[in-house]
Amino acid sequence: MDNIIECDGITLDYDGTVVLSSLSFSVKRGEILLVSGENGSGKSTLIRALLGLKKPLSGSITINGVKRGSVGYLPQQNGVSRDFPATVREVVLSGFVGKLKFGMFYPKGAAAKAKEAMRRVGASSFADKPFGELSGGQAQRVLLARALCAAEDLLILDEPTNGLDINAAADMYSAIRSLRDTGMTVVMVSHDLESSVSSADRVLHLCVDGAFCCSASEYSERVARAHSHVCLNEEDEK
Repeated sequence: MDNIIECDGITLDYDGTVVLSSLSFSVKRGEILLVSGENGSGKSTLIRALLGLKKPLSGSITINGVKRGSVGYLPQQNGVSRDFPATVREVVLSGFVGKLKFGMFYPKGAAAKAKEAMRRVGASSFADKPFGELSGGQAQRVLLARALCAAEDLLILDEPTNGLDINAAADMYSAIRSLRDTGMTVVMVSHDLESSVSSADRVLHLCVDGAFCCSASEYSERVARAHSHVCLNEEDEK
């Protein structure tokens, strides 16, 4: 399996302060990579760099086989007003805006791809409903479908379940896992480790004193060992 993302010794800053130093990792095509870490560890800065919105101070980022404008992105703040007078179908189709022909026409197959994206995220039953009438969970799945329309091979999700209740978050992760059989590569930032780790193939963990990348199962084992160690120390202090 070839790599779609290759980061080689990148150093990134936020407002002049280095938050990631000499970071190297790769993402395989068709893989779901979870990016975890505490607040301030550089997760959002890394996402901006992967999107080409920020240049590394040093090192290189290579995105293989993905055309400019063909990366799907679901930000924490979606930028779509709940008062926006559009149906679910229209919001999903807006994912093709960057690919309009002559600035006016959707590309061939856009309607079919939008329909499939809505089916995949479980939004088909309310495709003609006004976007502003949706629940938080429904709206987030619609925005995931919109990001899928923009994506060809790579999808980047920044806290995709932020603000959702347990049931809505579970639906969202189910939709993300379903992307495995499409060959889509997913890079997902999340603080909801228990649920997000089970949806990932590998985990890139960022922290102040370094970073590491491992399989999701190995990461779960590391977290369990760390939790057990903390519990034992607390027992000894009693």
